[in-house]
Amino acid sequence: MRKAFFVEYSPEALHDLKAIYTYIAFHLKERSIAERQVGRIRREIQALKTMPERYSSVDWEPWATIGMHKMAVGNYVVFYLVEQSQQVVKVVRIFYGGRDIRSIIAE
Repeated sequence: MRKAFFVEYSPEALHDLKAIYTYIAFHLKERSIAERQVGRIRREIQALKTMPERYSSVDWEPWATIGMHKMAVGNYVVFYLVEQSQQVVKVVRIFYGGRDIRSIIAE
């Protein structure tokens, strides 16, 4: 049986989760929905401990070259790297899927 991967978050990904919670809880005034949404994203990310490469790779630069993967969770997209040699999944960013993600990355 294969050893489970360790999941770690970049500081930017942690900031993204906080921003998602803040927007839903305080701007939309839906605290319970915010908690459920962030919880769902975290659960899906933790599921990457097994077979993290099951999701497709990003096909645009600069992330295609480094092997960035993407996983949709509802209206959000989680971007992550798989480091096979160290058995680590690094969550890089989490964005609302309706945004122009390529432009954000290019900045």
